[in-house]
Amino acid sequence: MKKLFRSRKMMKAVVLSMALAVMGFSGAAFAAPGNAIVSGMKNSSVAELTNDTRVFKIDKKIQTKMVHFQNRYGIKVAGHMYLPENFDANKKYAAVVLSGPFGAVKEQSSGLYAQELAKRGFVTVAFDCSFTGESGGEVHDVASPDIFTEDFSAAIDFVGLLPFVDKERLGAMGICGLSGPAITAATNDVRIKAVATSAMYDMSDSIRNHYAGDYYTPAQREAVKSYLAGMRWQEAEKGTTIGGYHEVPLDANNKAILPTGTLLPDELPAGADPVTTGFFNYYKKRGFHPRAINSNGLWSSTTPYGFFNFDLTAHVEELSPRPLLLITGDKAHSRYHSENVFKRAQEPKEMIVVPGADHCDLYDQFDKIPFDKLGAYFAKYLK
Repeated sequence: MKKLFRSRKMMKAVVLSMALAVMGFSGAAFAAPGNAIVSGMKNSSVAELTNDTRVFKIDKKIQTKMVHFQNRYGIKVAGHMYLPENFDANKKYAAVVLSGPFGAVKEQSSGLYAQELAKRGFVTVAFDCSFTGESGGEVHDVASPDIFTEDFSAAIDFVGLLPFVDKERLGAMGICGLSGPAITAATNDVRIKAVATSAMYDMSDSIRNHYAGDYYTPAQREAVKSYLAGMRWQEAEKGTTIGGYHEVPLDANNKAILPTGTLLPDELPAGADPVTTGFFNYYKKRGFHPRAINSNGLWSSTTPYGFFNFDLTAHVEELSPRPLLLITGDKAHSRYHSENVFKRAQEPKEMIVVPGADHCDLYDQFDKIPFDKLGAYFAKYLK
């Protein structure tokens, strides 16, 4: 034993670090080569990633750890932490926290973005929002604009208290429907020095207005409210959530169309529109993950309530002087969400419109996603 450990003190430190790595919320630690590192966040943990189910091409040069941290509502949030190539625990790194798309998990698009930013020198954490994926919550498959926004700040708590992260150089990024919570978090949590989005969806606008603000008439919106009221009675009587659509479709008689299976069908219907086809090809095929609601489940039927009640990005004008980068595609059906926010945001701001890219191309297509420009943006503002 003396040959393995130079002193009892060193042996004690190694044993302690190994214990902390598996103890959950009593502290956080992981063993980097030659170092035992403990996080300053009490309610967190870091361990080896043993059950790797990521759906994108993995770069073996980037270390990835399984992490958990607690938000201020006491919910345990699960994530993957990516460390830069040739990671040195004695250095101070800038860090970026990421989540999305809405209904996706960290093993999908957000993990890919996190890995690519780690390759460009950042410590990153891709996380599952509360009630989704491997994250906690008394219920599951429920969305909340407030709690999802809080999850970004909780992720900042976690990375900012890592000893190898500079807490003055922290950024956030949302993909698709998590763009709104990322921007909203950065608007008020001034610890976030820069924020970026890709393939933005403003879920408050999308859920309350359905599409570009012109799908629901006032009468249709009232019909949706009546449907939601009925579902609340049913869930209250049953004592559990009941699956439903986050964007409620209506028939010609203003009656809600109820789901008959998962959010997306197992087989693409003949003549499906390009938007449905794009989502299907990612979530049901190349990016399928069994824990993703978009791949294999439904939201709770009352999920729209939060987005009817609260307007994400309502105060985006207050984000300045912190910078905003919006990435969209010139063929993306969601492009108007980025354009609307860009018009309202103050300088510094930038929007990249990727030629030939549709919405789902920006989930995982290396030839379309401007990773170098994204990395340069965070390097500029997190220096």
